[in-house]
Amino acid sequence: MKILMLTPYLPFPLFSGGQIRSYNLLKYLSKKHEVTLYSFIREEKEKDYIPKLKEFCADVQVFLKRPPWSPTSLTLSAVSVYPLVVCMYLKKDLKDKIARAIEREHFDLIHAETFYVMPNIPTTKIPIILVEQTIEYLVYQHYTENIRFIPAKWLMNFDVTKIHYWEKKFWHQATRVVAMSESDRLVMHKLVPGLSVDLVPNGVDTDFFNVRKQAYSQKTKTILFVGNFKWLQNREAVTILVEEIWPVIKKSLVNIKLWIVGRFPTAKITSYSSKNIQISSDVEDIREAYKKSDILLAPIYGPGGTRYKILEAMATGLPVVSTPTGIEGLGAKHGREVLIGDTPSDLAYESIRLLTNHALYSSLAEKGRKLVEDKFNWSRIGKSLDHIYQDAKNI
Repeated sequence: MKILMLTPYLPFPLFSGGQIRSYNLLKYLSKKHEVTLYSFIREEKEKDYIPKLKEFCADVQVFLKRPPWSPTSLTLSAVSVYPLVVCMYLKKDLKDKIARAIEREHFDLIHAETFYVMPNIPTTKIPIILVEQTIEYLVYQHYTENIRFIPAKWLMNFDVTKIHYWEKKFWHQATRVVAMSESDRLVMHKLVPGLSVDLVPNGVDTDFFNVRKQAYSQKTKTILFVGNFKWLQNREAVTILVEEIWPVIKKSLVNIKLWIVGRFPTAKITSYSSKNIQISSDVEDIREAYKKSDILLAPIYGPGGTRYKILEAMATGLPVVSTPTGIEGLGAKHGREVLIGDTPSDLAYESIRLLTNHALYSSLAEKGRKLVEDKFNWSRIGKSLDHIYQDAKNI
């Protein structure tokens, strides 16, 4: 089939979960389909990565995304029916180019990653697959709950209402809708009764993320957090980790270190750097972080996100401690593949227990890896998406 894929980011380099997902799906899909990629970029220098993506794509076109707080984005959000997250990606020239490409290339299918790129697709009879990486309004609703300045809170709540409306509207408009976790699919069914939602989870390259040698016997233990700090959930998680969880762990264990790895750390996150807390924003190969650490601790409370850090850690045999939200949709069970805690104190307790119980440590490492191998390999996931493509084409 000839497929037009529209993404809100360039799928390379692999700095975020969304990029990892889109890149690996492109690699798989290119074996059977001809894919044309239209993507948004943040900076002109990202054009340097186009040749890498042309290894899998018939053509790659890029468009500059507006900053969220630019005058144009804010004005469009104020005067249009769309929320800010849509206005950042609203581009007339993109819509015109897509219309011309549709007429010229005769695509069999359009694949849209996230609802907020959907307004750029002109009216067409071509089947549209809408893939939702998260339920966006829940992410912003969670963030808005912590805003104390009443006028800002009112404005954000109004924008959340618009996000909620347009998410559901575009789910209706798409030929097929795809979620990445069972929990998201259940929420979508609840919001739109009768909506047909397919499930295509994230995956991990288990050959790339090979099993590390267990470092359990090391004198100094390292607790790892990994996350892209452009995401609100990761910024919140690090604050909770450093201010509420880490002091409890440090009191109970000697020779312990906290390693926070992620691009775009805020000034607040950078300020956490100390003798026992290392902040790294420039780790070239994330596998080295997993191999040099003893556990991954992910106190994720905000909804949404792709959970790649958890899947990648499991793939390398690094045991994971997280929240019910952090582990949501992966099918991992407490005490079998992961340790789960509801509160910061629970997470501190489970981390201490894991670092002082060799049998539990080894069991989680082995079973976590097996879960990823069985359920989250890219070949299986790519085949699922291909079946959805075929079904959509035949509707």
